[in-house]
Amino acid sequence: MTQQTKSILVWDVPTRVFHWLLVIAFAIAWLSYEDNRYLDTHIFSGYTFLGLLIFRLIWGVFGTHYARFQQFSYNSTEVISYIKGLFGEDLRHYVGHNPAGAWAIFALIGFGLALTLSGLFVLGGEEQHGPLAGIVSFRQSGIFRETHEVAAYGLLLLVFIHFCGVITESLLHKENLIGAMFRGTKSADTESASVRPHRLIATTMITVILAYVMATFGGYLTETADQPYLPFKGPELVQNELWQEECSDCHFAFHPSLLPARSWQLIFKQQADHFDDDLDLDEETVTELLAYANANSADLEQIEPAWRMNSSIASKDTPLRITDVRYWKKKHEEIDAEVWKRDSVKSKANCAACHLDAEQGTFEDADMRIPGDNSLDSIEWLKSVLGGAAK
Repeated sequence: MTQQTKSILVWDVPTRVFHWLLVIAFAIAWLSYEDNRYLDTHIFSGYTFLGLLIFRLIWGVFGTHYARFQQFSYNSTEVISYIKGLFGEDLRHYVGHNPAGAWAIFALIGFGLALTLSGLFVLGGEEQHGPLAGIVSFRQSGIFRETHEVAAYGLLLLVFIHFCGVITESLLHKENLIGAMFRGTKSADTESASVRPHRLIATTMITVILAYVMATFGGYLTETADQPYLPFKGPELVQNELWQEECSDCHFAFHPSLLPARSWQLIFKQQADHFDDDLDLDEETVTELLAYANANSADLEQIEPAWRMNSSIASKDTPLRITDVRYWKKKHEEIDAEVWKRDSVKSKANCAACHLDAEQGTFEDADMRIPGDNSLDSIEWLKSVLGGAAK
């Protein structure tokens, strides 16, 4: 005798919105990870991902029947029995999450929390931004970066396993589970009832995220050539008028945090032969400039670039050019030689051509754009992903 079935609403609208927004947030975070110019995009997607996980934890307690954790909290015996049944005659159909899928959900949430929380520590340590800024030092943040990367790859593996499981069950039960997560409906026996859609909650979720998008990237839409938008603002570094005056006569006035104190000491000691030029500075001027350089050198590691520059210089080395430092070379090695010849750049010493906060000396990762580059800046990249309108 064939059991009668009907189509019911299993996945409420907030659950479906959560699911697909989580997929989009993870994809954007993954694609924006490698290029520091998109750090604002990466952090935006990370915060969105964390916010969605927090919502799911709450919804897993107070949500509709099939979304509640209590409804799909299976033990290991049930999970093993279900998996064995996939390859035997005891193939069981579940209206909500099956035991294997339930464990995958819990694992995804666990790895997702590990990913986002470790990311907050990386943001607070390496970038000195976010709610955890200053809790860990630049050097201590390394362990959190490793955790962040392991969690990301672990989550990617779980997503792949989850996807394979969905495809397998769809084929075995002849039921489109991917479509069900879009529609929300599945086939069930006649005794099962539909859940409430809760459209208002879903609408609120989408509205909040759209508001967050505008709060994060709206500055790109209102920026001007004279006032470009800076996604991040670093700490206010000490400036010196005499330093700016003397250094900017010939080139960009590099902030002393880009080289260790010993380098500045040697530069002023050899001022008569400063890259084939004589600085001709009197003793009083040298004393003031050197005092400023020593008090604000890379040794203090006030900002991330200072820490990274200082960490890449061997204690026995005393570089005189910032462009000779290993970290600087690594960060700029992928820039095409043609870029340095552009009229808006002209020289590797012209930091301000690409770094919008170069004069402040902070060199925040997302505050950089290569002039005349055809590659996308953060807002154009995000628009290409979301299918937004042209700038």
